[in-house]
Amino acid sequence: MKKPDEAYDVAKTEEQWQETLSPKQYEVLRCHGTEMRGTSPLNKEKRAGTFKCAGCGQELFSSETKFESGTGWPSFSAPLAGAVGTETDGSHFMTRTEVHCSKCGGHLGHVFDDGPKPTGQRYCVNGVALSFQPKE
Repeated sequence: MKKPDEAYDVAKTEEQWQETLSPKQYEVLRCHGTEMRGTSPLNKEKRAGTFKCAGCGQELFSSETKFESGTGWPSFSAPLAGAVGTETDGSHFMTRTEVHCSKCGGHLGHVFDDGPKPTGQRYCVNGVALSFQPKE
């Protein structure tokens, strides 16, 4: 998953990740997989709150930045400050910008430049890579 010279605040062996994540979460977060379009219950989540990394619990996105993109995956116009990192992804015969959790390195999805104002960005995130904490 991560390059040998990268270090994250949350570091586990692959066996430890497999013990703590569901098989689908492991496939997405640790193996750069993608969940099927339209399968995440978080697509319909409209409450105020915070979307967190399913791997380590770090807060990633505010519900204030969530929007309906029509893509079938939860989409956000911006992450919380310092919550995500990016790198170039050259898989699937295209070049995209991969988004990962800055705390554990878990793969979240990709960011595109076709989102709403003011950022113009669309963070297209696998719902299985997230958990949701409603605002109290």
